[in-house]
Amino acid sequence: MIKVAFLLDVSNDWLSPYLDENVWIGKQYVFNKIYDEAAAMHYDIVFVLGVTKILKKEILKSNSLLLVVHESNLPEGRGFSPLQWQILEGKNVISACLLEVTEEVDSGPIFDKIEISLDGTELYLEIRKKQAAATIDLVQRFLDKHPNHDPKKQIGKPTFYRKRTALDSKLDIDKTLREQFNLLRIANNEDWPAFFEIGGSVYSLKIEKINEN
Repeated sequence: MIKVAFLLDVSNDWLSPYLDENVWIGKQYVFNKIYDEAAAMHYDIVFVLGVTKILKKEILKSNSLLLVVHESNLPEGRGFSPLQWQILEGKNVISACLLEVTEEVDSGPIFDKIEISLDGTELYLEIRKKQAAATIDLVQRFLDKHPNHDPKKQIGKPTFYRKRTALDSKLDIDKTLREQFNLLRIANNEDWPAFFEIGGSVYSLKIEKINEN
């Protein structure tokens, strides 16, 4: 049996509900879902999903293969929150890559790539659902082909996205809603809502879709 782990981040666990709903195919695999980096040892394959910190070197050395999904057309867009940054740039077709985890962040060879298609109206939960679908698709495609892979080295000059903070959800009261709609789309109403400031007071602004287009 091939031992497979899904390493998730308890503080950023948006993907777990979608993994629970998925029926993984392949009798040759045994799966574990783990949240503790120290427990990710001695696996054949580790999918590192939603983990934003750099893994310790001993984790990389202890496992046969570690893979991560990154939503950008690598080597462009390495770093943090690439999907959110690209939505802010106005992109509706975004690449999702399955690549090997290496010591240099987001620089490993690419095993597979698919596209996430948006129509420009999706809000946070809808965006996450499409992101999860792409992640699950990449994982399943990898497992279906394993071990017959042909990873490709990244070619080109890398660019990087910085880590987003709560301040990145601040709205400009002098701009229109249309101008800031993408910022509202990626805001999480519960954990990092959009907000604005007037007269020294701070107000949150939560968004909800009440009908389909």
